[in-house]
Formats: sequence, structure tokens, C-alpha cells
Amino acid sequence: MIIKGERDFCTECRETTTYTLKKKDITKEIKGCTYQFSITTAFCDNCGKEVNIPGLIDKNIKEIDEQYRFIKGLVSIEDIQRLLTLYDIGKRPLSLALGFGEVTIERYLSGQIPSKKYSDVIKKALTNPSYMKSCLEENENKLKDIAFAKSMSAAERCESLFSVSEKILGVISRLFDNLEEITPLMLQKLLYYVQGLSYVKNGKPIFLEECQAWVHGPVYPEIYFMFRDFKYNPIEDVRFAIIQSDKDRLTESDVYIVDLVSDTFGRYSGKVLEKITHKEAPWISARKGLSDDMRSNKIISSESIEAYFKEKDGEYGFSEKAGIETYICNMMD
Repeated sequence: MIIKGERDFCTECRETTTYTLKKKDITKEIKGCTYQFSITTAFCDNCGKEVNIPGLIDKNIKEIDEQYRFIKGLVSIEDIQRLLTLYDIGKRPLSLALGFGEVTIERYLSGQIPSKKYSDVIKKALTNPSYMKSCLEENENKLKDIAFAKSMSAAERCESLFSVSEKILGVISRLFDNLEEITPLMLQKLLYYVQGLSYVKNGKPIFLEECQAWVHGPVYPEIYFMFRDFKYNPIEDVRFAIIQSDKDRLTESDVYIVDLVSDTFGRYSGKVLEKITHKEAPWISARKGLSDDMRSNKIISSESIEAYFKEKDGEYGFSEKAGIETYICNMMD
């Protein structure tokens, strides 16, 4: 990282000068072991010496703390905060639910570094709602009824994420990494296009879930029920903390497809994508004989999706961004 143009007082030059922020490697001993860290340092643009600017020491402390935790495989403060939100639980109840002393979580949030044993417990609770449920049940007698009920309900909601395949969770996670805002309607259409392009590039689907021909276009029901509470609003859900590792289940080819969809179809709203799907053969064929507003759970066959996207690949070249953009423009006319 290099940042230029800011100004502060340089003790070497004895005047206010501009400085540049750069990364510098340092060696530091912690608990008898030597580690190398990369910290942010300010250098005077005039003399090249280090400049002491406000807030930099605190930033360096945080950088070292984060890197040390990563090296040792320890949970971060942000992960603990995410866990509190994820299970709708307070610091003291979370400590008790995990079998810790009642002020343990509060100390960790204040900067105390957890042991590897306790860190692993926190990580497991963050990534495995079934484990969190078992912790809550085991320590129910230590918690107030309201705290227990709220956290158990949150854990059960999180568990619903695992009712679908790891592959589709990996695709969703990658889409959320790539795009700033995704509504439930938009997500459904992006999943459909990821599946279609997978037939083009891989000759097979990325995930096994089937989509249905609903009024507003192709829909994966399991994903719909997962996020229906957001209605037409962007999805903002801390529950995705528990599936971040699932994006690692994607192959390089899968990642290419998801990124290609993000860079093309991902530029448009759910409503625009809905209108495009309404002009495509797979959805039209599955809803044959139905009125525009008639509900249906008819499956859009994988064969029709494969045939359609391979046909359009021959016309436009769906393996490249330019071909997809041309297709979208033509379908929007």
C-alpha cells in the first residue's frame, strides 16, 4: 500500500512536509519466539526519514495483532463480534454458552489473545450452527430463558444454510464477494446464469439444485426461503460468516464462471434480469399453458437450460465478457 499527499511535521526537516505511507517489514519477539510483521510506516517525501503521524502507533498495534493471530491460527476480534451478532447473544451469555468464564468474551473483545483451545471453540461455533446449538443445550441452565430462546432460534435459522449443497453456497459466497449489493430477486437470476454458463464452459452444472419457473423468472426455492425476509431490499446478512470457507469448494473454472456472471449480468438489477429470463426459452417452455400471474413450481429442466445456453454460446460466444454483453443488450431491446 502506498498513499501520498498528506502532510505532517518532520522532526528531521524541522518543517511540515508531505509524507508517503508504505509497508515496512519488522521483526518482533513474542513469548520467546521471533516473528516478522508488515506494518504501515510514514516516510517524509523530502528527506526520506520516518515521520511520526497521529494514530499510526495504534494502527501498527492492530496490524501486528491481526497478523499474529493469523500466523497462530487464532480467532480475530472481528470474528468474535460477528459471533455475537450471528447468534443474537450478549457477551456474558456467549461466554457461558461456550463453557468459558462469564467475562472471557469481554476480555477477548478488549484485546486479550485467546488460547488455541478457546479460539478453536469460538471458530467452530462461528462456522457450525449445529455445534452452537449443542453448546446452548449443554449450558442451558446457566442462561436466562430469553437469552437461550433468542440464541437457539438464531442458530436454527443459520442451520438452514446447510440445507443446500456446498457448491451453491460457494457460488453465493463468491457473488457476495464480487458485488456490492444483491437483492433476493437478483441473486436468483445470477444463480440461473451461473448454471447456464457452466453448461457452456464445463459441460455440466456447478450445483445440483433445480430451479422452478415462477412468475418472476427462474427461482431456486431453497435459496428463496433463505432470504425472503429481505423482500426487494439488498441482502445484508451476517449469517454468511458461516459459509465464507465454502467458496474454496469452487474450482478455477467455477470461479471464472461466477466472476464472468458478476462482471456482466451482475451489472443489472433483478428486475432487468427478470425481464431477460422472460424472453428465454427454458422459462417460457416450463410455463407453457400458464397465465402470466399463475403460480407454478414446474421445474425448468436441466436439458432445456443446457440446450439454450449452448445454442446462444454458438451465436454470441458466452465464454467471453464481450459476447455476454452483446447478448444482454440484444435481449433488452
